Amino acid sequence: MTNARRHVEITPKWFTVPQVAEMLGFSVSKTKMLVISGELRSLKAGRSRRVLPEWVDEYVARQAAEAEARR
Repeated sequence: MTNARRHVEITPKWFTVPQVAEMLGFSVSKTKMLVISGELRSLKAGRSRRVLPEWVDEYVARQAAEAEARR
């Protein structure tokens, strides 16, 4: 009998600020400033800040729309 392991892909329900910084290619301090200013939505989970994936997408879409409007 073989002991086959199944690989299960787990999709995070939310991200930490450092994870978002890495995804966006920003520094953690810049990402924290986006959170503090409200440009990037976040929620408080215990003593940590978390960002939902759709909030990252909203931020990126808003930045792209603003860039297009400036063209």
